Amino acid sequence: MSEQAAAPQPQFEYVGFWKRFVASLIDILILLVIVVPLMLAIYGAGYFGRPPGSGPAGIWDVLINYVFPVIAVILFWRFYSATPGKMAISAKIVDAKTGKAPSTARLVVRYFAYILSALPLLLGFIWVGIDRRKQGFHDKIAGTVVIYHED
Repeated sequence: MSEQAAAPQPQFEYVGFWKRFVASLIDILILLVIVVPLMLAIYGAGYFGRPPGSGPAGIWDVLINYVFPVIAVILFWRFYSATPGKMAISAKIVDAKTGKAPSTARLVVRYFAYILSALPLLLGFIWVGIDRRKQGFHDKIAGTVVIYHED
């Protein structure tokens, strides 16, 4: 009776909390450089003085602040396995089991799982600093890991 050896798991160097935090800050700054001038051009300075919870200012508000970021992030993940911030720290997102690029569906799940990572007082993001594979809740849900990319 022969036992088949389990396929070896790929060995990765996982990216930790602080590096991923810096990558997120880079992404946020890039997004602000794009979004703020557009919102000023379309709605004027009064847009930024609106009371919290007043709802979207119009269709451009929804498209620029909600739809554009979703599409941009998922496209960067799909074609580059990383956002500009992750590229800046030489990191990429891969399938946790195979080490290959995740499917587009898995990336969409990962994006929307950010909501679950944020809801319990950002615990899902903080979990990156605790987990041995440096996975946040969104990574666990989508079956992804963030690793250092060597090119």
